[in-house]
Amino acid sequence: MKPLARYAALNNFVELGHSLGLDPARLMRDAGLDPASIGLQDRWIPAEAAVEVLERAAAAADRDDIGLALAQFRRLSHLGPLSLVLREEPDVRSALMLLIRHQHMYNEALRIRLSEQSGIATVRVALDLGHPGQFRQSTDLGVGVLHLLIQGFIAPGWRPLSVAFAHPPPRDLQLCHSLFGPQVRFDADFNGISLYSKDLDTPNAMADPTMRQYTQDLLADFEPAGAPSTERRVRELVELLLPTGRCSVEQVARSLGVDRRTVHRRLDDEGTSFSAILDDTRAELAQHMVTSRRQSMIAIGESLGFSSPGNFSRWFRKRFGQSPTQWRAATHLISVYENPPQSSQSSTEAAVQLCCMLPRGSPVKGS
Repeated sequence: MKPLARYAALNNFVELGHSLGLDPARLMRDAGLDPASIGLQDRWIPAEAAVEVLERAAAAADRDDIGLALAQFRRLSHLGPLSLVLREEPDVRSALMLLIRHQHMYNEALRIRLSEQSGIATVRVALDLGHPGQFRQSTDLGVGVLHLLIQGFIAPGWRPLSVAFAHPPPRDLQLCHSLFGPQVRFDADFNGISLYSKDLDTPNAMADPTMRQYTQDLLADFEPAGAPSTERRVRELVELLLPTGRCSVEQVARSLGVDRRTVHRRLDDEGTSFSAILDDTRAELAQHMVTSRRQSMIAIGESLGFSSPGNFSRWFRKRFGQSPTQWRAATHLISVYENPPQSSQSSTEAAVQLCCMLPRGSPVKGS
């Protein structure tokens, strides 16, 4: 299956896009992503979509250093729970090896490799999307973030022996030299960083030896056992695709790099089905959207992929035992009952009205 990446791969993309006069939301939609979900940093998305967003941004801004510009915003904390563990590693080598060992926790397409020879360490960065390509902006982002992380562990003014890129030089070298210093090579045979091996033995000034075991245990709690299941991958993609109006088993299969029959077969092996996942996801989203009162029923039905308001209403009634309008009214009355406004009906009156009008199965709390 095609690799996935977490939305965290696009951290600060919106800010960067606005600073360059771009429309980040449109760029994300064009790549098949839902802009409203970018705040859900742990949600998985197709890695290829994240790569495409950066390439589209580079073309729209007419800049060939978008990946490096985005790298400037990154911090160790953007790695999520893994950052807590890295911070407590005793030296740079231990932190780097941990990062390499657990790179699949945040990006399944990322490949970081460390080699050492004659006192020189080389850290190579590559992306494996299942097909050939340079993926310039995402590769630049990976190298830039890696450099900033190593620099953060060693010293603010630290510079590597050299930084290599397999692509030609950008039109403007100012940002590149600002990040890495003057020792940057282009049209190289790899993307990555070269440094003295002794730099990897630099003690980590942030580490607290008494905290290391705790953070290792924490990492074990966060790390999933083995590769993500097909059900988990499909569920993440359904949540991603539903608001775009392009949620189908065919689209999910394309995002995973397989055909629809393979999706059905693997889900069946795991004791579920695409229709069950779609129905459960719709139910979770529908409850939230109907309760929030921010959107009309027509808009909600369209967001959940129903062809007409009538189809949405019939599905909702079958699923929850009442129409979406009744559900919304019920949750509103519950709110009035629990938090009665001043100079309005009493909570007792609201409770009587609530009990009289709501059918069985309504969202009444505390019953």
